[in-house]
Amino acid sequence: MTETNHNQPESRRRLQWQCRRGIKEVEVLLIPFFEQRFDGLEALDQALFERLLEQHDVDLFEWFTYRSKPQDAELNRMVTMVLKRVDAGT
Repeated sequence: MTETNHNQPESRRRLQWQCRRGIKEVEVLLIPFFEQRFDGLEALDQALFERLLEQHDVDLFEWFTYRSKPQDAELNRMVTMVLKRVDAGT
């Protein structure tokens, strides 16, 4: 995996655009997480968030609505991080 400098404006715009999804319920979780938490993540977790964005909307919807969990433990950890932001109310 190539290392990306997420502080560069074009990289941030690309990631923010990728948070926009066809399923609104997914988008309303990803965009606030990106805007509020992404910059504070360690580089490995930032890369993991990018991996999360590569997943299909239907899978993300299933995970974010607690209907299923990712089989990949790392993706499951990131899904949990996104959901905890919602549970914390921030």
